[in-house]
Amino acid sequence: MSEFWLISAPGDKENLQALERMNTVTAKSNLSFNTKFAIPDFKVGTLDSLVGLSDELGKLDTFAESLIKKMAQSVVEVMEDSKGKVQENLLANGVDLTSFVTHFEWDMAKYPAKQPLVSVVDTLAKQLAQIETDLKSRTAAYHTLKMSLENVEKRSMGNLFTRTLSDIVNKEDFVLDSEYLITLLVIVPKPNYTQWQKTYESLSDMVVPRSTKLIAEDNEGGLFTVTLFRKVIDDFKTKAKENKFTVREFYYDEKEIKREREEMSRLLSDKKQQYQTSCVALKKGSSTFPDHKVKVTPLGNPARPAAGQTDRERESEGEGEGPLLRWLKVNFSEAFIAWIHIKALRVFVESVLRYGLPVNFQAVLLQPHKKSSTKRLREVLNSVFRHLDEVAAASILDASVEIPGLQLSNQDYFPYVYFHIDLSLLD
Repeated sequence: MSEFWLISAPGDKENLQALERMNTVTAKSNLSFNTKFAIPDFKVGTLDSLVGLSDELGKLDTFAESLIKKMAQSVVEVMEDSKGKVQENLLANGVDLTSFVTHFEWDMAKYPAKQPLVSVVDTLAKQLAQIETDLKSRTAAYHTLKMSLENVEKRSMGNLFTRTLSDIVNKEDFVLDSEYLITLLVIVPKPNYTQWQKTYESLSDMVVPRSTKLIAEDNEGGLFTVTLFRKVIDDFKTKAKENKFTVREFYYDEKEIKREREEMSRLLSDKKQQYQTSCVALKKGSSTFPDHKVKVTPLGNPARPAAGQTDRERESEGEGEGPLLRWLKVNFSEAFIAWIHIKALRVFVESVLRYGLPVNFQAVLLQPHKKSSTKRLREVLNSVFRHLDEVAAASILDASVEIPGLQLSNQDYFPYVYFHIDLSLLD
């Protein structure tokens, strides 16, 4: 499952024993895979500042989750021809998202733990805000390009009455630079081809004999040329209409046709350059941040992910990718990493607010094995940690007990600090 529960309990002897009981029960019942989640010792500050940070972090958490979801969707859009490879490009610090979460280590270089908490949160907020601003700008430019290309493609995919003819006609199909003669294009229904061949020369005076030629067809009819004297154009159009032949208003302009063809070519090229199908996916082990490795202090003994690489190595591996895809990959990684750091900050702040000072708690990351086991896992956690909130536990275990202003269910009863990480939103 791509779902994680991030919890914490006081770090005293009683609760460390409770954590061990939880680990034993969940392992025996195959409910979840559990690892310790390392969080630095931050400067606590005042209680009022922590309360304010709690609210701010909640909003920042929601914002970060929404942002990485938008970025993941943008990757899907840009890789429309290679959707099967999308997950290969949604990485964090060069490893898959599950590995990053389960082997999380605080990035001291990017978010110094010695700074006041409010400064760390401000750094994260500014980083995410800048990524969102750049994302809006880049995706807007891409969508404008995509729409322009779609409009051009629509003009080239309609029927003979509406589509552009610049990719159909050739200079040789027309009499050009003549003072007296002109070549017209006429759309003839397929059942009327024979009639056209028999009658076009007599539809008007001054039609050049044997001047018609079929140059294009669609499901409904064909596009024929016919050459005649300029002064009989109106008369020819009238007679053609009476015979269910439609003169298409088109006059060969070599410069305009060249411009249309160049526009189509340019738009196709620009769109392709945003994502080239020959792109090289980030290999496991590449790194978004130099010298940032990941490690874990496991309750079990999970395998460690590959060691990180430098930015230079990552960039060389990304050669061949278009600029938009390359930007999305790098900044998706940064945004995701920031999101998990926000989760860690929320655990720290809420643990201090709930368990008090001095700071002493243990954070644990649980990965439920099955969706069907989450209810049982919740029951195990509530049972093991019910002593942290006996009043709330009593209201759950004894439905006859009514506590004014307190309405809880098994779904929202958390005697411990709890946060949810759902990676399925990126699938």
